[in-house]
Amino acid sequence: MSDRAAPPRVLTVAGSDSGGGAGIQADLKTMLALGVHGMSVLTAVTAQNSLGVQGAWELPVGAVRAQYRSVVDDIGVQAVKTGMLSSAELVEAVADLIAGTDAPAVVDPVGVSKHGDPLLAASALDSVRTRLLPVATVATPNLDEVAQLTDIRVESEHDLRRAAEAVLAFGPRWVVIKGGHLSGDAVDLLTDGSEEHWLRAPRHDNRHTHGTGCTLASAIASGLAKGHSVPEAVTAAKDYVTGAIASGFALGAGIGPVNHAWNLSLPR
Repeated sequence: MSDRAAPPRVLTVAGSDSGGGAGIQADLKTMLALGVHGMSVLTAVTAQNSLGVQGAWELPVGAVRAQYRSVVDDIGVQAVKTGMLSSAELVEAVADLIAGTDAPAVVDPVGVSKHGDPLLAASALDSVRTRLLPVATVATPNLDEVAQLTDIRVESEHDLRRAAEAVLAFGPRWVVIKGGHLSGDAVDLLTDGSEEHWLRAPRHDNRHTHGTGCTLASAIASGLAKGHSVPEAVTAAKDYVTGAIASGFALGAGIGPVNHAWNLSLPR
C-alpha cells in the first residue's frame, strides 16, 4: 500500500495561550480547519484566560532554534507564521531562521493582547522593524501595532494608506493593515505599495473575538502554503475570520474566542 500524500505544511512560531483562544492553539486550530498540517515552535508559555494574561515565560533562544530546525530540516514547510516574540534576542533569532527558509512568511507583529497586556518588550521593537519585517512576505499589524511600530495613529479609514506605506518602508513585500478597531464595517487594506485591495466585511455584534489576529495570520499562511497568491490568500483568510467572529462564543467571565470550527459544520 502506498503512503498517503501529506497536506501542505505550515509552521507557527508563537506563544502558547493556556485558554486556547489565541497563540499556538488558535494557529493549529485554524490550520486544521483550512486543510493544512500545522506544526509549532513554542516561544513562550503564558498563563492566560478570558480575563487577560496573568503571567508569561519566554523560552530560551536555543530551545526555539532547536524546535525550528527539527521541523524544517526533516518535515519541511510551505509557509511560516510568526506570533508572540517577546524579546529582541528572540526576534533576531527567528528572523535569521526565516531568512534561511525557502517559504513565504506571515509576520503578525504581536505587541499587546486583546485585553491590553504587553507581549513585546519595548527594546524588541527596533528588532521587529529592522530584522523581522524585512523577511516578511506579508505583515499583519493591527492599529495598536501600527502605532507601536510607526507612531502613526489611525483614526479613520483614510489613514490606512499612510499607515501601510510606513510599515512597507520597513521591508515586508505586502502588508495588511487591520482596521477592525475602527467604527463601521470591518475594513482592512492589503497592499504592496502599488497594488491595493480593500477588504470589507460587516461588523458583527459579538464581543467574543479573542484570537482574531493569530487566526487571520494563520489563515493567510495556510492559503500561501496551498500555492495561492497573496491577494487570494488574504481574501480567503478575511472570509474565514469573519465567519469565525460571527460565531465566537462565551468562555469564562471575560472575552471568549472566535469559533475556529465554524466552517466545518461541527457543534461547538
